Amino acid sequence: MAHLLKGRSVVVTGGFGILGRALAVYLLEQGARVAALDLSAVPVDLQASEDFLPLGGVDLTDPVSAGDAMTQVSSAFGHIDSLVNVAGGFAWEPFETGALETWDRMYQMNVRTTVTATHAALPHLLTSADGRVVSISAVAAGKAGLGVSAYAAAKAGVSRFTESLAEELKTRSVTVNAVMPSIIDTPTNRADMPDEDFSSWVAPSSLAAVIGFLLSDQAAVITGACLPVTGKV
Repeated sequence: MAHLLKGRSVVVTGGFGILGRALAVYLLEQGARVAALDLSAVPVDLQASEDFLPLGGVDLTDPVSAGDAMTQVSSAFGHIDSLVNVAGGFAWEPFETGALETWDRMYQMNVRTTVTATHAALPHLLTSADGRVVSISAVAAGKAGLGVSAYAAAKAGVSRFTESLAEELKTRSVTVNAVMPSIIDTPTNRADMPDEDFSSWVAPSSLAAVIGFLLSDQAAVITGACLPVTGKV
């Protein structure tokens, strides 16, 4: 099978986490060169190569840090074609007994990182004939349940940003989309919800394949979409 992303250079934020790693593996299998950005230090098991560049200590809430990282990626790979905004965070707490600071934290982790990384990458993406931005929203952005008001509001911000930027760039060379997973099958989620049916959740590798499609030529006519990826939840 032909590689969907041969010759593309892709930046993945939150690149050292479960989804970020799964996505990097998938993208490399599809022929892309991948830069994984994260606030954490580079884990010892992630080794740089000609096609893979892990960058730790990148503060994606800081425009200077994000801009420096994009410049480093562009220098290493020669260009940036795609950005996948995986960096984010989750919090569950009832509003009545919760902390207002949670709202600030969810904004910083989900909206601020997405907006800052996109702003830093955009000048590079606009020089590509096939620019792509894909962000991680959540099904809760459309219908929030108990205890996720701050998280859902932040992910709704990601969705609305996606739609607005897609409209802004629709006559240019960059498409802008988001995926909206339900529950991703991660060790943390399994530990937090041990009695659930894990087989109904979305495997990181499956979500990576959906993202890879949105980055490919096959999705060139799709922009402004917030695509539910719900598994059997």
